[in-house]
Amino acid sequence: MRPPGCSAAIAVRLAILAVALAAVPALGAPAVAQTERETAAAAEPIMRQLEAFRADDYEAAYAFASSKIRRMFDRPAFEHMVKSGYPEIARSTFAVVAGSEAAPDGHMLIRIRIRGANGNSVEALYDMVREPAGWRINGVVTRPDPGLV
Repeated sequence: MRPPGCSAAIAVRLAILAVALAAVPALGAPAVAQTERETAAAAEPIMRQLEAFRADDYEAAYAFASSKIRRMFDRPAFEHMVKSGYPEIARSTFAVVAGSEAAPDGHMLIRIRIRGANGNSVEALYDMVREPAGWRINGVVTRPDPGLV
């Protein structure tokens, strides 16, 4: 199932991320070691976007999306997609970076453990891409958090 308003191309990318999330449950020993500084730089837009979602500031949250995502979703469609497809992300109460891994295409995968206001916890694997303005969110897949957040 793909989120509402999600194109087939993004659905394929999200499916690939979902397989990666399932295949790499720990991300604790990445193939390419990441420094804490690189991980922090790539994770910062995620944490800032989560803060924007908590404040119901979808304009600010949208600014952290990659140019590819912004071409696929205008701002109102982005808000609808997040609220309907990712309730724990749309209304999180807690989030922590749980791991990172460099992807072969220059992207970085960041694993975040999130607790939603709805009481559910998820692991979210974010695909981060470096753009001229810095790291941007290029996609995310979630699964129920197997541990307690």
